[in-house]
Amino acid sequence: MSIQNVSVIGAGQMGSGIAQVCAQAGFQVVLHDIEEPYVQKGLQAITRNLARNVEKGRLTEEDKTDILSRITTTTQLETAGQQADIVIEAILEKMEAKESVFSQLDQICPAHTILASNTSSLPITEIAAVTNRAEQVIGMHFMNPVPVMKLVEIIRGLATSDEVFAQVKDMAEQLQKTAVEVNDFPGFVSNRILMPMINEAIYTVYEGVATPAAIDDVMKLGMNHPMGPLTLADFIGLDTCLSIMETLYEGFGDSKYRPCPLLRKYVKAGWLGKKSGRGFYQYT
Repeated sequence: MSIQNVSVIGAGQMGSGIAQVCAQAGFQVVLHDIEEPYVQKGLQAITRNLARNVEKGRLTEEDKTDILSRITTTTQLETAGQQADIVIEAILEKMEAKESVFSQLDQICPAHTILASNTSSLPITEIAAVTNRAEQVIGMHFMNPVPVMKLVEIIRGLATSDEVFAQVKDMAEQLQKTAVEVNDFPGFVSNRILMPMINEAIYTVYEGVATPAAIDDVMKLGMNHPMGPLTLADFIGLDTCLSIMETLYEGFGDSKYRPCPLLRKYVKAGWLGKKSGRGFYQYT
């Protein structure tokens, strides 16, 4: 099977970015979300990104028009799934929500359709278990911002077939991404390594070792990180960081993955980072 039609479920920051790179690579894309304002917000984000690329000379106005012409939108899951060769789910990082979507897609989509999840930490095998096509379920964990970052972690579930893996790897390369094969363990590779570092940085604030700015300066100037861990946490979203740490803690049962109490407190206070205007830093 040749992948030509791509459906993206979830028009947020990740979903709209995935839809953009798929359309840029020549795929026909359906972008779905549960309400029309969400879909339109995602489409507007894509339009803005493409307009910036035109301004910088990376695309022509004609290129922009062609890319946008390959994207259609819908709020109906049935419409999104009916013609898809692959569906890439990019909704909130909650297992119950993902299982609900995958169960519905399994009923809606043609028999050949591959079902992929952009989950950053949840087990692909567990998601696949709610479908009758576990061999066609796979993880495609894109990095944020999707149009810029080159990595895609491709996660094999317990039943994922070699054929499906090869098709998804080939598709990722058509998107001009570097595809890295990863097995199905909590947090995969990226977040299993990154999130404990962020969590430890939060403990360092919690214990009064240093201020957030000082901790970020140490990691930027001493370890050559492009962004400090607490700034990065604010950009990712502290609620997302907490969710991933809880997945690691539950998945491994190891106290080294215990989320810092300060992280829990900030999330309960609604201090979620850049998206809420306040996290470890304040944003105007």
